[in-house]
Amino acid sequence: MDLKILITVFTAVFIAELGDKTQLATLLFAADKEVSKLTVFVGASLALIVASAIGVMAGSVISLYISEKHLHYLAGIGFIGIGIWTLMKA
Repeated sequence: MDLKILITVFTAVFIAELGDKTQLATLLFAADKEVSKLTVFVGASLALIVASAIGVMAGSVISLYISEKHLHYLAGIGFIGIGIWTLMKA
């Protein structure tokens, strides 16, 4: 396992998840006094694991057909596009 990649991915996903809809939904579930906090934590963790697994599998399949260089360009264009769309909606 490449520790540098692990730290990079952890940091990117951690920062991306802070304050997003997923974290807010988890916060609301955990705020319910009748709900087990452990159950909320396990449910939210499993959901993130499954979503991440889908991303890894999709990336693996896409990389068979598109070069890494082109994937980087597509990802960059995608992030820029999302940023522009977000600014236009604000």
